[in-house]
Amino acid sequence: MRLIPVIDIRGGEAVAASRGDRANYRPLRTPLAEGSDPVAVARALHGLFPFPTLYVADLDGIEGRGADLATQRRIADAWPGREVWIDDGCGHDANAGTLPLLSSPTRGEERSSLPLARQIPSPLWGGLGWGEARPQPLNKSQLLYPDTISRVVGSETLKAIEDYTQTREAAGLDAPLSLDFRGEAFLGPPELLANTDLWPARIIVMTLARVGSGEGPDIARLASIVARAGAREVYAAGGVRNADDLNALRDIGVAGALISTALHAGTITRDDLEALGAETDG
Repeated sequence: MRLIPVIDIRGGEAVAASRGDRANYRPLRTPLAEGSDPVAVARALHGLFPFPTLYVADLDGIEGRGADLATQRRIADAWPGREVWIDDGCGHDANAGTLPLLSSPTRGEERSSLPLARQIPSPLWGGLGWGEARPQPLNKSQLLYPDTISRVVGSETLKAIEDYTQTREAAGLDAPLSLDFRGEAFLGPPELLANTDLWPARIIVMTLARVGSGEGPDIARLASIVARAGAREVYAAGGVRNADDLNALRDIGVAGALISTALHAGTITRDDLEALGAETDG
């Protein structure tokens, strides 16, 4: 099972999520790190457990104020794991046509962001690192993020199914899709929920009202999506409280879960994650 810690960012700092009521999110206070610097929080989460993946929810982007690319870059460069999923409301920018390069596997080195550019493997790094970014013609369907970054397509920022197809083409056809719900209402074009042929290989089921609520995951909704998803991976988001919740999710066929509050509160510990056999970046 893949457990993915979440950092919500707004105004360059990490904030604590509560029931999806973003107007009332406050700077994160956690025993895992000093202050609310998201880079310190990211490193502390990886120190707690070697998670392979980090999820970053950029609230400035999701709420339409413009993605905080500088903070995204800082977090991605600092994350010791294999990959970072970034949800920055890319549905607001469906017609942009280009996406910025955030980072490279040469962690900590500053790289320029070139539109329509691809990073090229360098023989100086034995094929493991990356050379200078060189302008290259790309189709919109090709990922403009490096392999360590996946751009999440969130349904809540999509007004029409055409927004989804354009956004997915720009973000990459394998970009994770977040099916977002508030209460019983699906946030997004109804066809996107109804037509599973539109779904990519990785699906997040986000129940916003349960984020940071301590109420537990929405098992019934997740089981329904799992039954329709076929071979796709389904990830639970919202309400995970403890190891019992994680076991319940695994029992219904969920591939993984996004977790945050339970890690900072200590209700999910390293021992719990090890006993569960959670995937690591080793």
